[in-house]
Amino acid sequence: MKRILILGAGTAGTMMANKLRKALDRDEWEITIVDKHRTHYYQPGFLFIPFGIYNKQDVVKPKADFIPPGVKMVFSEVDKVEAEENKVRLADGSVLLYDYLILATGTETRPDETPGLVDKLWRKEIFDFYTVEGAVELQKFFKQWEGGKLVLAITELPYKCPVAPIEFVCLADAYFTEKGIRDKVDITFVTPLAGAFTKPIATKMLSELLAEKNIKVVPDFYLEKVDNEKKTIVSYDEQEIPFDVLTIVPMNMGNSVIERSGLGDDMNYVPTDKHTLRSEKYENIFVLGDAANLPTSKAGSVAHFAADILFENLMSAIEGRPLMAKFDGHANCYIETGFGKGALIDFNYDTEPLPGTFPLPGVGPFGLLKNTKINHYGKVMFRWMYWHILLRGKELPIDPLMTMAGKKMIK
Repeated sequence: MKRILILGAGTAGTMMANKLRKALDRDEWEITIVDKHRTHYYQPGFLFIPFGIYNKQDVVKPKADFIPPGVKMVFSEVDKVEAEENKVRLADGSVLLYDYLILATGTETRPDETPGLVDKLWRKEIFDFYTVEGAVELQKFFKQWEGGKLVLAITELPYKCPVAPIEFVCLADAYFTEKGIRDKVDITFVTPLAGAFTKPIATKMLSELLAEKNIKVVPDFYLEKVDNEKKTIVSYDEQEIPFDVLTIVPMNMGNSVIERSGLGDDMNYVPTDKHTLRSEKYENIFVLGDAANLPTSKAGSVAHFAADILFENLMSAIEGRPLMAKFDGHANCYIETGFGKGALIDFNYDTEPLPGTFPLPGVGPFGLLKNTKINHYGKVMFRWMYWHILLRGKELPIDPLMTMAGKKMIK
């Protein structure tokens, strides 16, 4: 028997387990997936919990429900990867051998990396919504909050789902408007970026949208620490922004097993060929999803598009053929903007988000860089697609590589 070992049963790892089990002969290939957590979280849903749109039960299911028959599921913490010997050591001392290893260990929030963040105000007047626990606590807080200065701050790049902080402030605007206290809530969006987003055309559209909603944007703010006594966030150049409630996007880092294994960069992301998705150091290790140091968004759509490319290249490697499939960094993100509307962006390594229609040229039904109701419905429908299609490795009618069809070039 030959062995494929997948570390991480999140979005990326689960998709690959399903794709590979369908393709490989069970008499020849043993597939094992390892994860220390038994619960699968629909992470895009965390955003909706603070505003009472979703509750915790809407975003959790058992991981085992999505692992196909014929794949061995091991619930254990991984101690380290010993790549030179093609083996993985688990926390209990047991060892798993592999012929091919897929690292799908994701990224995790590290609020402890920011001085003053996890202190006396943590989960009382300072919250994250990138964990289900933080999102639930913020929902409780917002129910009784009567207004003041609401600050959303991004600590550092990269972080999961780059549009989520924009969505958060837009949903906050709608939520407090519907509660009748929007005039008592001052919303400020604080970012280390030069604007609301990383790409100029999308930044212009999103900045105008935030201005319409009376949401102040503070760019180029590199957060150094949180002052719990003064209730301010402080930048490295000593700017201070006061808050009554702070919603934070904590520093994101790759899984600590990557550091223990000597496989990562200084942020614990794995150096990965951005086109073939193979480890830059080991030919029999592939990397999928947020664990890779790819110059594109850390988002579920990227993992989905990249999974098709990784699958092709892994099959080529198994059969001794050159790796011909090339990932282009394709990302596709719905942006919830409040009041039943949403926007949509579609881009890759080389092409920034452009206006147009998606997925069909001239037909859509979704409008790129447009704030519409149909885009909101696309975001809502995605949860069903995630549980029933995406995780199970089924095909979606969207090419993994970005197409220019339907997009309008801007001079």
